[in-house]
Amino acid sequence: MEDGLAVVRERREDAADIVARRALLVHRVVGERLHVARELGDVGPERPVLEADGQAPGVSVVRHHGVERDLIGIRHRETDAARADVGEGVVDVRLDTTIREVTAALMAVAKQQEVTTVLVGHVTKDGSIAGPRALEHLVDVVLHFEGDRHAQLRIVRALKNRYGPTDEIGCFDLGESGLIGLPDPSGLFVSQRRDPVPGTCVTVTLEGRRPLLAEVQTLVAGSALDIPRRVTSGLDASRVGMVLAVLQRRADLKIGKQDVYAATVGGVRLTEPSVDLAVALALASAIANLSVPGGLVAVGEVGLAGEVRRVSGVQRRLAEAERMGFRRAIVPAGSGGLPRSAGQERAGHGDAQPAPIDVKEVETVREAIALAFGG
Repeated sequence: MEDGLAVVRERREDAADIVARRALLVHRVVGERLHVARELGDVGPERPVLEADGQAPGVSVVRHHGVERDLIGIRHRETDAARADVGEGVVDVRLDTTIREVTAALMAVAKQQEVTTVLVGHVTKDGSIAGPRALEHLVDVVLHFEGDRHAQLRIVRALKNRYGPTDEIGCFDLGESGLIGLPDPSGLFVSQRRDPVPGTCVTVTLEGRRPLLAEVQTLVAGSALDIPRRVTSGLDASRVGMVLAVLQRRADLKIGKQDVYAATVGGVRLTEPSVDLAVALALASAIANLSVPGGLVAVGEVGLAGEVRRVSGVQRRLAEAERMGFRRAIVPAGSGGLPRSAGQERAGHGDAQPAPIDVKEVETVREAIALAFGG
């Protein structure tokens, strides 16, 4: 081998192209030529996988028998990174002691040889790591690779990091050619249209430290059912229901027996309370059949009393909105460190100069609706 060894323990029924695609995880992270060790019944020479058509340059397969052979391979080779499947490939019997022993052996070799080791496991339906949680406590970093199966966006999120913060994420676009890093994913979640449409509003959410622009779309239509439908996609259904109740009681908006649909653009999931104000404005827009002005973003949490509460990271959110070309923003009252509104004087200047983004602070949902629609 030329540059390194990636230890990938796969099940016997896995095809070679599956092995190669999984090896690309380490290949993309380390950026070096990698090789894959696959557990098979026999030992044969290394063979290239997908090299001919160039789909996986620098990835080849080496056949091994077990964990002991893999560890020997790491010790005696010029290795940049190692990858192992834990729970199915490495650990056939899911016992806590077995996982501890195998993981401890891999970690010992990794630290001794200064090898980046990636243990790939599985998650349950609720997102937690499958099997005993001993593995999560043993390793230094826990990363989740997540995303909706019908959406393009994939996110690598840190849940544990002994040597750094856990509020950083990596965004990737899943296309026909594989995963591609997205330095600026905000454009995926905002509709590309010229004129505003009733029932839509843009907000800025925080994914870790990264602010992302996202569009909320709503539709209110007459219902033929005794109990009107409330359908959400990408939003917290309970919070949407709460915002609907606040609009009816605190803003005097009549929804009556109408179906309400609320969704996000691009398959992104918005669970932050700061999305409440954008949902409220989008619903008010759909009910009144009036468009929220273009170039406006709304950020804030809505309370049951109709108040708009402050949220964290307002400065970062507004900076991202300004960078993406938005010129108006509605935020909760009392948000500190805001840029001055248009027409106000800047420090050190005698003349009034317009600020790049016009920020308006509101205390209630009713005030936000009036400000957004010019009432």
